[in-house]
Amino acid sequence: MSQLRPAIVLLILLTLLTGAVYPLLTTGLAQWWFPSQANGSLIEQDGAERGSDLIGQVFTQPGHFWGRPSATGDAPYNALASSGSNLAASNPALDKAVAERVAALRTANPQAPTAVPVELVTASASGLDPDISPEAALWQAPRVAAAHNMALKDVEALIARNTERPLLPFIGEETVNVLRLNMALDALQG
Repeated sequence: MSQLRPAIVLLILLTLLTGAVYPLLTTGLAQWWFPSQANGSLIEQDGAERGSDLIGQVFTQPGHFWGRPSATGDAPYNALASSGSNLAASNPALDKAVAERVAALRTANPQAPTAVPVELVTASASGLDPDISPEAALWQAPRVAAAHNMALKDVEALIARNTERPLLPFIGEETVNVLRLNMALDALQG
C-alpha cells in the first residue's frame, strides 16, 4: 500500500497536468498570440466564411483561376482525407491522369502557351494545397481575361498584387492563393 499511494497520486497529478493544464495553456496562448491561425486561418468576406488560407477549393468556371488537382479521397480538398495519390512516377495510371489533365487544360486554355505548368497537373503531397505559382496563374490569365472581357494586362496586374513573396528571397518561393485571387477578381468585377 505504501508504494500504491504515491503511484496513484502521481497518476492523478500527471493526468491533470498533461490532460488539462497543458492543453488549456497552449490553447489560450495560441488564441492570444495567433488568433487567426489558431482558428483555422479562415477567410471572411462580408461576414461570411469563404474558406481557409490553408486548404484549397475546387474552381472549374472559365472565369476563375484553377488550383492544383487534389488527390484526397472521395471529394477534392477533403481535409479529413488528406493524402497524395501515392502513384510512383513510373506508374502508367499517373501518366494517364497527367495526360488527361494536360489535354483538359489545353482545351480550356487554347490561347495559353503549350507548356502547362507542372503544378496544374500534379497533386500536392497533402492534396490540399491552396497555392499555385505566379507562373501557373499567368498561364491561366488569357482564359480568365477572355471570360470577363478584361484586358490581359489588368488580369496580370491582379495576379501581381496577389502574389505572396517569401520573407527572404532564398527561403521559399512566390505563391498565389487561388481563393484570395478569385475573391479579388470577383470584387474587381463588382
